Amino acid sequence: MAESDSDRLTLSFTTRNARRAETDFLIETRRAQPPAYNWGMKTTRQMTAIIEREDDGYVALCPELDISSQGDTVESARRHLIEALELFFESADQSEIERRLHGEVFITRVEIAVG
Repeated sequence: MAESDSDRLTLSFTTRNARRAETDFLIETRRAQPPAYNWGMKTTRQMTAIIEREDDGYVALCPELDISSQGDTVESARRHLIEALELFFESADQSEIERRLHGEVFITRVEIAVG
């Protein structure tokens, strides 16, 4: 499979020092063209999910499409996000997918001065 025909995931892990195991992550997904939805056959695609605690529940966000969902547990938030993404790809036309889809997503930790 050619690189432009599939998603590519790169994970870069760096430990800054032994006492504080800070990490940097780079997650990159690339596709030359967003896939056209094929009504006859379903395909799979890797997307990024960021899940964080909010009040009494969890919020799950897919930054590639700026789609989010929520749930009472991490797993339910993840499941609901998958459902929301699948519904988006089932109902959106190709131009909306192309407009919303961010080809590259970078997740990293930053160090800031506080106080």
